[in-house]
Amino acid sequence: MINHQLALLKREIWEHRSIFVTPAAIASIVTLGVLAMLVFASGFAAELDAAIFGAQNLAGDPERKAALTAFFLGTSWVFIIALAILTVFYCLDSLYAERKDKSILFWRSLPVTDAETVVSKLITAIIVIPAATVIGIVATHLINLIIVSIWVWMKGGDGGMLIWGSVSLFDNWLAAFIVVIAIGIWMSPFIGWFLLVSAYTKRSPLLMAFMPLILIGLLEGIILRTHVFAENVLGRGDGIPLFHTGNIEQFFEDEQWRLADNATSLLVHLDVVQFLTSPATWAGILVCGLLSTGAIYVRRFRDES
Repeated sequence: MINHQLALLKREIWEHRSIFVTPAAIASIVTLGVLAMLVFASGFAAELDAAIFGAQNLAGDPERKAALTAFFLGTSWVFIIALAILTVFYCLDSLYAERKDKSILFWRSLPVTDAETVVSKLITAIIVIPAATVIGIVATHLINLIIVSIWVWMKGGDGGMLIWGSVSLFDNWLAAFIVVIAIGIWMSPFIGWFLLVSAYTKRSPLLMAFMPLILIGLLEGIILRTHVFAENVLGRGDGIPLFHTGNIEQFFEDEQWRLADNATSLLVHLDVVQFLTSPATWAGILVCGLLSTGAIYVRRFRDES
């Protein structure tokens, strides 16, 4: 079974090149943005000299670390947005496309069960795509740190001290890995739902996936005058119990982690134990399992038309 899963995961990567193309594209855009920023900043020679040599002579390590952490947060946030969009389209296309192009007939001729196929797509959405995102984040950080340090050296500053001497690579990368994987687990009920829709619908998987969710929320608000569904289902992303701040958006706001001396350590803001022991986390995993089981059942008995 392990060999089957490895082969199926390779199939997903081969068939869905966007898994790696998307992070690479985001990395290229971010790098071009940094280059454009440096070119623009070069036009302010006096202010630039004051900033570089002021940071070199007056600013302490915490201030330089805070500035670099802000850069890491900004670039990582872009990748997480792209991760969410990529995951949605991958899940909705994964089981729908094989019926649309009739390739499901070929895969059914192989000694691979429907359960193994759906599980491989679930693993791809929750683990492989986030892992590719983390690789993109790490590569972007390294490339841009090299570019900025070279630029600082060209301006007469000490790039070794200002950049590499103050950056916390392990802290930032481990925090990015934890956040991205945790988001995949936390949002797994939606992944299971998208897989179920992809296995069942004959057309317009994007519409069929989101229309019921929106209609249920609207009907509840109109008929019952409540917003329980919208708050607990559509608003699930805001309630991830991974951050001490309690809100994923606040994690990316520089003001809230500048307040304490050790706040520039991103790991300080993460509470993995709280996330793993939260009933909502395990409830989401259970719902994902049920919906994925439904996708397996539908794929098994759904015709290929």
